[in-house]
Amino acid sequence: MSVAAVLSGLGAWLPPRVVDNHELSQRLDTSDEWIRARTGIGSRHVADPGTSTVDLAAEAGHRALASAGIESVDALLLATSTPDQPCPASAPQVATKLGLNGIAALDVNAVCSGFVYALATASGLIAADVAQTVMVIGADTFTTLVDPEDRGTVPIFGDGAGAVILRAGEPDELGALGPVDLHSDGELAELLWVAAGGSKQRQSANPSDYFLAMQGTAVFRHACARMAESSRVVLDKAGWMVADVDRFVGHQANIRILQATAKQLGMPADAVVSNIETTGNTSAASIPLALNDACLDGTLMAGHKVLLSAFGAGLTWGSAVLRWPEVVPG
Repeated sequence: MSVAAVLSGLGAWLPPRVVDNHELSQRLDTSDEWIRARTGIGSRHVADPGTSTVDLAAEAGHRALASAGIESVDALLLATSTPDQPCPASAPQVATKLGLNGIAALDVNAVCSGFVYALATASGLIAADVAQTVMVIGADTFTTLVDPEDRGTVPIFGDGAGAVILRAGEPDELGALGPVDLHSDGELAELLWVAAGGSKQRQSANPSDYFLAMQGTAVFRHACARMAESSRVVLDKAGWMVADVDRFVGHQANIRILQATAKQLGMPADAVVSNIETTGNTSAASIPLALNDACLDGTLMAGHKVLLSAFGAGLTWGSAVLRWPEVVPG
């Protein structure tokens, strides 16, 4: 029997500072009603100055290790688009903060799809016998990429980190990661991007080039279509019907995107898992944070057939399936 990557631990961390819509309305031309109607978001967590992506990731990783009942892993993958610095990667620093110095560690940057991409990469490491245990963390301080005066993006994003532990196991176990479907389209990169700060445009006279630019209407349309399409592909690979899915955990970008994607799939509203009201869009952290919350409140139970799907800048998108294991978040 082939080796599978089995989810055996789960942890999450949100920075303590909570910024609600009323606070934002004091400095932006917006309101709680306007934000909720368009995004479903009521509040978000924001990292204080001096708190970095590595800090958030390490805390979530520590909790995931405790959940799995282990002290070490063979490899660590950090899904992030907000590393602590352009070079080197942040994953080795996370590993060192966790006392795991010496293990394989690398960043995976697929923005909001990063966690799904990292799951697929971790599964490959396990299948190739490169690692027996892999920590996958989705962590972003995405509020650092947002223009603080832009009412179109500030209300959407929050900061946070979520982590899982994957171990080598058998495909028929609860928690075994099933088929994964991944895609990208670089021709549409400018729909959602930060223009300056990389090798192509190191510096810019325009301060806005250092902040996220988003064509919201086009992003909404592509997100719904691509997540639904990818979900159908991965369900077909798994031999599942839409009706077989107990829980749909999509990237928490916007409640309307989640609802529209579920509708395209013909999935009932009560199958959709969402915590976006209290977290906002946390980019690569959003799916593991949603899994953690759903596990804690009983929305997600052992044996549930779970569909994961994400869409993000790049453009990137992808989906995966698994049957939820017996796991207690750390």
